[in-house]
Amino acid sequence: MSLADHAAREGLRQVGGRPPFGAYVRDVWRHRPFIYRLARFRIEAENGRNRLGMGWVILKPTINAAVYGTVFGILLGARARPEHYILFLFIGVFFFDYFSECFGSGAKSITRNANLVQSLNFPRMSLPLALVTQRFLQFMPIVGLVLLVVMLSGVRPTLEWLQLIPLIVLFTLFNAGLTMVTARLTVHFRDLTQLLPFASRLLFYTSGVFYSINKRFAGHEKFLTVAGYQPVHEIMTLARGALLEGPDYVVPPHYWLFVTVWSVAVFIGGSLFFWAAEERYGRVD
Repeated sequence: MSLADHAAREGLRQVGGRPPFGAYVRDVWRHRPFIYRLARFRIEAENGRNRLGMGWVILKPTINAAVYGTVFGILLGARARPEHYILFLFIGVFFFDYFSECFGSGAKSITRNANLVQSLNFPRMSLPLALVTQRFLQFMPIVGLVLLVVMLSGVRPTLEWLQLIPLIVLFTLFNAGLTMVTARLTVHFRDLTQLLPFASRLLFYTSGVFYSINKRFAGHEKFLTVAGYQPVHEIMTLARGALLEGPDYVVPPHYWLFVTVWSVAVFIGGSLFFWAAEERYGRVD
């Protein structure tokens, strides 16, 4: 009997080894207090480095929205701007910021914690999930701000606002799945972190964050059809449709189906993709 066989017989397993997927998921679930505490610790650490602390979570996207609104609002002209343009812009910037923070920061969730990965035995998926949890906790005050701004503009709350709850859940699943994909890829290809900002910027300009894709490309049916399959655009369109009223905010019903399929597929696919390289993370150097 080899040493490995003896260890397996005694119930021992390799540090950083890859258990079956079902057992791995259960192990991740058991570590949810660790994931939550790690997310809260990172929030407190970030707040401690800035005098305004948590205020920057709201100030940063607000300033971005103000800048984009000033620049692109003038460039687009009144005819090209959708109704309630300021609210349109705020919703787009805030939702895209949630996506880009997970997409960019999550890619480094393994490589930035190499010492932790090599020292302790825990499911490595906890690290990208902790990052997404952190961004989710920071996103919720922003959702509250969006609702407040919408109400202050004179829009009354309706039952359609409740659509934000399943939408944010699906958006978080989508972000988590994508974060696990980029977290693994960055372990194999460190230079990917240099390319991700360009990918994020490309998505920013093609998702309709600061302009209406339907208005800008009216008459280009093929382009509009392709844009309708873009998940970030679909999510922002659904959020705007839930909160705002008018012909510019009529949402195609199939968007809910597309977003659900995108989110579930990316989350499951990202989980499997990340789990498949579990043994590799223990050898991060």
